[in-house]
Amino acid sequence: MSELMKAAAFVRPGGPDVLEVMDVPAPQAGPGQVRVRVKAAGVQPYDAAVRAGWVPAGLSPEFPRIPGNEFAGVVDQVGQDVDGVSVGAEVLGFSLTRSYAQYIVVAATDVTPKPAGLPWEVAGALTAGVQTAEIALDTVGLGEGETLLVHAAAGSVGTAAVQIARRRGATVIGTAREENHDYLRDLGAIPVVYGEGLADRVRALAPGGVDASIDGAGGHALEVAIELVKDRRRIVTLVEHGKAAELGVLTTQGVRSAERLGRYAALVAEGEFKFPIRRAYALADAADAHREIETGHGRGKLVITVD
Repeated sequence: MSELMKAAAFVRPGGPDVLEVMDVPAPQAGPGQVRVRVKAAGVQPYDAAVRAGWVPAGLSPEFPRIPGNEFAGVVDQVGQDVDGVSVGAEVLGFSLTRSYAQYIVVAATDVTPKPAGLPWEVAGALTAGVQTAEIALDTVGLGEGETLLVHAAAGSVGTAAVQIARRRGATVIGTAREENHDYLRDLGAIPVVYGEGLADRVRALAPGGVDASIDGAGGHALEVAIELVKDRRRIVTLVEHGKAAELGVLTTQGVRSAERLGRYAALVAEGEFKFPIRRAYALADAADAHREIETGHGRGKLVITVD
């Protein structure tokens, strides 16, 4: 009899209600792979898109499908030809999907050691925010002394982008709802509210102009970025993928790495980088986590904890 595990999965695409906890075969580590007993898994719009029917390149068309592409946990199997990772190691990492489960198998190169001072919830939710933010900033070539406009600056990617940009010596203007403005100031950004007149408000804050923009909101916010940034190749949208080519703006160009993840995990553990968790859900409540992520509102990251 094959080994079974609990997973929040779906057998047909749809709304959050299609997610349910079910027994599925537990994966086994093969050559070059490790199996991780998952303690926490981050929740992001990417996961909701997979649940709704989007099939990213490389995803098996088979059902049931298990969402989730970031996780933290304890290694419990190590495949052949793996060096530097041992059973019992506490790690965090990333995958295409499958992290809403008790076990996940990934390439050994896709995990990094979890610092002792990093809480499981933060470790499991970290990779998407920090990796997407740094890749986006590298894509626009942000440099010291430049001005960056970040839309949806209080979200997980926005939170990371503000801090990374400030560490590079840039000035950051961040859009967010007014209740999040003190939070953005604490991160080092100049906050500004959404809505009519946004372009003029940003101009008043950046008389020297805006050099680049990271768009996590889309719609009118992206239109404002296009109006303010002279070179559209210095605008990255995280949400308007279907319109990017037509508008002449970019999407993120790059791949995730364990090295990058490890750097930011160490910074968070040392108190040098903020990455707040908004709310933690049990595996059985994954559908509720998806309902919340699809509102598009809220400060910090959602995470699923796995018993």
